[in-house]
Amino acid sequence: MSTTHATSETFDRNARAALADPVLHGALRNLADSFVVRRRNAIASAGDWEDLRERARSIKDETLLHLDEYLERFTENAEKAGSTIHWARDGKEACEIVLGLVRAQNANMVVKAKSMAGEEIHLNEALEAAGIEPVETDLGEWIIQLAGETPSHIVVPAIHKTKQQIADLFVEKVGIEKTDNVDVLTQTARRILRQRFAEAQVGISGVNFGVAETGTILILENEGNIRLTTSLTKTHIAVMGIEKVIPKFADLDVFLKLLPRSGTGQRLTAYQSLITGVKNNADDIGPDELHIVMLDNGRSRMLAHPLTRQSLACIRCGACLNACPVYQQIGGHAYGSVYPGPIGAVITPQLFGLSKAKQLPYASSLCGACREVCPVKIDIPALLLHLRSEIAEGSTRESQPTRKLGESIAFRMYSRIWSRSGTYALSIRAARLAQRFVARNGKIGKVSGMLALLVPPLGAWTERRDAPVVAPKSFREMWREKKK
Repeated sequence: MSTTHATSETFDRNARAALADPVLHGALRNLADSFVVRRRNAIASAGDWEDLRERARSIKDETLLHLDEYLERFTENAEKAGSTIHWARDGKEACEIVLGLVRAQNANMVVKAKSMAGEEIHLNEALEAAGIEPVETDLGEWIIQLAGETPSHIVVPAIHKTKQQIADLFVEKVGIEKTDNVDVLTQTARRILRQRFAEAQVGISGVNFGVAETGTILILENEGNIRLTTSLTKTHIAVMGIEKVIPKFADLDVFLKLLPRSGTGQRLTAYQSLITGVKNNADDIGPDELHIVMLDNGRSRMLAHPLTRQSLACIRCGACLNACPVYQQIGGHAYGSVYPGPIGAVITPQLFGLSKAKQLPYASSLCGACREVCPVKIDIPALLLHLRSEIAEGSTRESQPTRKLGESIAFRMYSRIWSRSGTYALSIRAARLAQRFVARNGKIGKVSGMLALLVPPLGAWTERRDAPVVAPKSFREMWREKKK
């Protein structure tokens, strides 16, 4: 089933449509009513939360600084355990690798566990185009697959849908009698998906972490569908972003305390599948073949820049989405990307190009809530400002930003005037006199066209917001009067 969805290039139009959708707003209230509260309670049980965040960021910084070495070590140890490693430069190459592996098994259907990397490279569309049926087995992913939609949240793909909408979807697509009983709906999904597990020869999953020390991959879940996808099928294909590697097995202790608490407000997810190679004996549980597709798809570009490198530290917990006031109003589909919210506004332009997603870095109030909740301390506001600068200057990472001649002259004058006390004081007095023409009720706003005529940049700034007026007296002036 193919999907149709909005694109990042039409974010402004997408957001306006989302703001006018009262049903969507009702569904999104779950973010504030449940996830945020559960997260707050869960991190209180960690005790050393800030220390864990520091340790996680330190581990990620070390890994990304020497990523080539850790990837080589992961590959060596994974292959020793019986895994087969494949390298994909981009999404197209990754899809071709997966298609080749599925065709080698003569499979016309595959079961899929939840995978953000799979969504990123549009793997389902590639499988369908080749005549292979992909069956999503995560309940939320299966629901949006039935609806022909894309995920609207990193952790909870169907957060945008109400219970009634899901019930109507089951009636239409599955053919059950109309009901809004949650138990009936989940039992229906379980019955259908269990049959697909029994039929499938190939299972496809994502990867939460890859351990360089042992060649182990870790996949977290709450439903058990990933365990079935990776153990019942003869061939397991895991699509793993190259940034998912971490140095040591002991490092998992840090991330297993951070990710569940930040993502779902749990101390630990219900299932943690640690997979090292293939089974050694016929009676063991597990696949006969384990193929790990190492995906770049723009990550090397992000790695090369000292500031954008921290984007690759993301562990896909979704906490920044839950805290973001913008996401809470418009949901995930408005972003037109598999990665919505604050982290999506940072990652999407870097993965797919600024020209295709230049509106996303502006989809933020820069309130800093995303930075405060990020378990690995990614400075998302700083990244957003960096991308905005690149967009405004029309620069790329291969060239230095160039400032227009008029702006250069203006900033030089500003620097010279405000770096000297005498000219600084004189400029403030001049501004105090000039503001009489544009100030109303103690604010400088869109009161006339005078400001735009006199100082066009300031006129553009006050088009949609007010600026404070210059105070009647400076601190130094009041200090001198007080002394007299």
